[in-house]
Amino acid sequence: MPTLETIVRPAAPADLPAVAGIYTHYVVSSVATFEETPPPVADWLNRLGDLADRGLPFLVAEVADEVAGYAYATPWRPKPAYRHTVEDSIYLAPDHTGRGLGGALLGALVERSERAGARQMIAVIADTGSEASAALHRRFGFSAVGLLTKVGHKHGRWIDTLLMQRELGAGAG
Repeated sequence: MPTLETIVRPAAPADLPAVAGIYTHYVVSSVATFEETPPPVADWLNRLGDLADRGLPFLVAEVADEVAGYAYATPWRPKPAYRHTVEDSIYLAPDHTGRGLGGALLGALVERSERAGARQMIAVIADTGSEASAALHRRFGFSAVGLLTKVGHKHGRWIDTLLMQRELGAGAG
């Protein structure tokens, strides 16, 4: 379970430097994202505005007045028939992993995505050899639906991506 002082709330513009800092860690030091250049805070401000305009959630986990992680749901694909399907993204500050924050964020993200009208949520997980992200998603009812092999190349190696899916809303199991 998350620590008692954990607050999951909508992201605000003042949170975005911390969000950018968390993401920069993963861009530079991991294959958890296929980005190779960390986006500036201005890009995060645009993303926050775009998701707000779409009615989709962008959340932060705050611990002791510090942004310790974030999660958001984006449209899965741009074509209109995909309008009820979203993709989740969850990142935790490296010093805040293993404390239940991922579960707190994913649970809130699922709930708020359902309220926004989403009916399917997709997780695209870089196959880094770590089971943590897939295990988190399984705990929230996601099932593995595919493995794309060697679709990314970063830090001198080829990377697979695991696709996981969960039904949301009234039709969910």
